[in-house]
This record gives sequence, C-alpha cells and structure tokens, in this order.
Amino acid sequence: MAGDEGVLVQLTTKEAVMLNLRRGIGTHEPSVISLGQVWVDIMLNVDEVPAQGGFAVADHPKPSIGGSYRVLQAASRMGVPTEHAGILGNGLWAHFIRQSFQDNGITHIGQDRLDEDSGFRVVLSSGAPKKTFIASYGAEAHGDSDTFDTLEPQPKDVVHISGNTLMDHTATGVDGFLLKAGTDPAARDYTLVINPTNTLRLVNDHMLEDLVLARPVWSCNRQEAMTLAERLGAPIDDSKVTIGGGLDDFMHQLCDGLGATLRAPLVVRVGARGAWIREPGGETIHIEGYPTKAVHTRSAGGCHTGVMCAMLAKGHSLAESVKIANAAASIAIQHSLNGVPQCPDYDEAIALIGE
Repeated sequence: MAGDEGVLVQLTTKEAVMLNLRRGIGTHEPSVISLGQVWVDIMLNVDEVPAQGGFAVADHPKPSIGGSYRVLQAASRMGVPTEHAGILGNGLWAHFIRQSFQDNGITHIGQDRLDEDSGFRVVLSSGAPKKTFIASYGAEAHGDSDTFDTLEPQPKDVVHISGNTLMDHTATGVDGFLLKAGTDPAARDYTLVINPTNTLRLVNDHMLEDLVLARPVWSCNRQEAMTLAERLGAPIDDSKVTIGGGLDDFMHQLCDGLGATLRAPLVVRVGARGAWIREPGGETIHIEGYPTKAVHTRSAGGCHTGVMCAMLAKGHSLAESVKIANAAASIAIQHSLNGVPQCPDYDEAIALIGE
C-alpha cells in the first residue's frame, strides 16, 4: 500500500518482476508508455457561457476520454504496444476509461485506487475561440512520490509525460521518475518525450527545472513553445509576425533560441503548416504539413504526439516521425467523434504521404 489517504494498490517488487515478465523482456517489442493522467471529458455546447448567477441550456452531453488517453490511442493505432502507467480509480468514470483502454488495445500498468473514482471535466463550448473548463480531480491526481517507482522502461521504449500530470500530488511521482532518468539522454536506452500542454504556465519552477535537466524530446504547439521560451528567458522576438507573413522566420528564430536553451530535441506544431524541429547542435528544419479542412472542436495535438511517439518506438528518426505525425493529424481533424479528432491508422497516414 502507498499514499497518505485512501486505498491504493501498488505493485510489490515481486509483482513488478512478474509484470516485466508479462511484458516480454528479452523478446520485448518497443512500447509507448504514458505517465499522463486520464479522465473523462463531458462536452456541453451552449449558446453562451453564463455569467455568475446565470443560466444556460446545453445540448446532449458528449462524454469522451480525455487527457493522455488520446496520445495512447493514437500510438496504438500505429500498431505499437501502448501502456498507461498513471492511476485509475474505481467507479463509473474509471469503468468507462478501462473499457476504452480494452477497446483500443491499451494496457493499464499503473496503480489502482479502490476508494475513489477517476476524475472528470465539464467542457463548455459556445463557439468562442477559448473553451471554459471545470475540473473535478479524482484518483489520477492523488499519487505520491512512489507512484512510478516500479516502472522500468525497456530498451527503445518511449516514455511520454504530459503537462497535465505536473500540477498536483502525482507530480511528485513524475519528479521522482525524472531524477531516476538522469540528465544524460545518451545514458538512457529509452526515449523521454514531454508535451507540456497549455498548463505549462502553472508548473512550478522546481518541476520545470527538473524537466529541462532531463533533456527530453519537447513536443509543443506554438503558444506552448512561446510560454516555455518566456519562462526560460530564451531570446525570442515575435514583433514581426503578422497575419500576412513572417511566420517562417519567426519559427526558425523560436526553435533556434528555445532549442539552444533546452539543449534537447524540440518539435513545434503549427497546424496545417506542419511543424518545425530542431535537434541539439543542428539546424531548424520545417516539416511540411497537409492542408485540410477541420470539422472538429478540439485540437489534434494528442494525435500528433502519440503518432510521433509510436514512430520513435519503431526506430524512425525525429524528422520521419514528425512527417508521419503531420499526416495523421491532418486526417484526424477531418474526422470527428463528439467533437474529438479521430486518429487514423498507420496505413492511412502513410497513404497520405504517398499521394
């Protein structure tokens, strides 16, 4: 048992060994493992988000699995084994998550909390550019420094960390894993990937420092990259970026400045324009996107990150992985289920590249 409150099921050393045996060490197929949190999103479309004391009527609620689930689902659709190392609860929402894991070939290898359900978020969408979120945290947020102690990534695995795991009690477990991972990527036989999400501005300085010192592959959208650059004091000037142009020059400047500060691989996504990437000591490269018409109300960033992680696990270079991820994200935003982009399978993504 572990945790200050409630009932938390944690693997013993013997159980961890048995888990590793089931994972097939010796004949291990490289996997994508996420430390990120998973919850249920309940999308409510309203004409207008009400002010305090107001009232609004929503159409039919649309529950879907959120958080790092979309990264894992995308990786699984690329034909790569996927594992969730975060905490799941016990209850209605947790059952929904577990069933979705089973339906999508995702294995839960993390802890189970028996006395608490997994959490959920109410997402209010009125058609405005920004949505309103109301979160009710559950088991996923109530880990501790021991949460990931038994996790032993195998050679060529890709370990994914999401910004949504960096702001609550479970963050101490992520920090412990980062300290164990060390500061030299060359000394690790697995790849560490972080997508900071829009919560990056809320992550405390100590956690951000440990993330930077671990030198993972950073996968960000442009706004997240700019927030990261601002927090780290990277030399960035966006004054020349206009609606009509200047983006290419700015992206090179952003990736050069931020990449040099991070001393780590950097991927910055820019929608239909694709992504810009920079590896330590190298030049910033633009990987073209695939123009398309979006039919969704949510970002395809999770799809992009998951596909990139899967391709890295398959042994592709960062540039090759991002190219395939660009194609998959382009297809995803054309196919929506309850407002959520649906990641294609590997063959569909490759077919788009070959057209």
